[in-house]
Amino acid sequence: MSTTTPPVTISDESIPAEEKPRRRRRRAIRGTRPGWFVYGALAVVLGGSLFPFYWSFLIGSGDASTIRDPNMSWLPGGNFIDNAMAVVNDPAVNFWLALWNSIYSSALIALSVVFFSTLAGWAFAKLKFKGANWLLVFVIATMAVPMQLGVVPLYILFSELGWTGQIGAIIVPALVTAFGVFWMTQYLRQSVPDELIEAARVDGATSFRTFWTIGLPAARPAAAMLGLFTFVTAWNNFFWPFIVLDRQNPTLPVALSLLQSNYFVDYSIVLAGVLLATIPLLILFVFVGKQLVSGIMAGAVKG
Repeated sequence: MSTTTPPVTISDESIPAEEKPRRRRRRAIRGTRPGWFVYGALAVVLGGSLFPFYWSFLIGSGDASTIRDPNMSWLPGGNFIDNAMAVVNDPAVNFWLALWNSIYSSALIALSVVFFSTLAGWAFAKLKFKGANWLLVFVIATMAVPMQLGVVPLYILFSELGWTGQIGAIIVPALVTAFGVFWMTQYLRQSVPDELIEAARVDGATSFRTFWTIGLPAARPAAAMLGLFTFVTAWNNFFWPFIVLDRQNPTLPVALSLLQSNYFVDYSIVLAGVLLATIPLLILFVFVGKQLVSGIMAGAVKG
């Protein structure tokens, strides 16, 4: 005669006190796992994000008639390399100089914005001086002023300095941003305890040394996110470089706009050039994507 062993149940009273928080934490994690709806929504968002890239590659791998073909195939053609080489070798575009100008100016702007915004954010967040709050409000209020209002006086200024047509004309106005100052101020207010700063002052550290050894390392996640977004913004900037630069010394967006200056526009070549300009950004996201996620999560947790 076979007997069945009843299942053994463990009551909460028999669990050691130090084990109970761990079990509750595991149950909470299991209960917050995303379901099929979340993954489905993420798949839709991912598909919508990737579709413009696929569309650009689809047109860029065809010929001049592809975009006007009502029976266009949704499979890429075989002309992408030829179209990309046409962009690179076009003497009117000056692709390699434009690529270097974009990399150089965007990297310098990103580094400058990160350093000066972190420095200003440290002053607003951790240094006590009269009028700090009103000055911060004034800095934030400048974000409401459209850039178009300052184009004419800015152009007159750089024309008087003889900087028109030079890459420095797009770097100097973007050395620091109001958003960067606000972002770093909010992050540093909650990421660095005041007691740590007081301990550094007791040890004889100067204000700048305290910022360099305590503030800057603590702001690394937020600074990484700010630098990445600043680099992308500077890379894609078209309005001001188009005004102040010329065809002999352009950035990449300005150079690619020359592909549309002819009477007949070959959109397969234009979109091939757009994809070439996107490749450096994709490489950048691959290498610093982890820092971007950690910066966003740190800002969400602290703010």
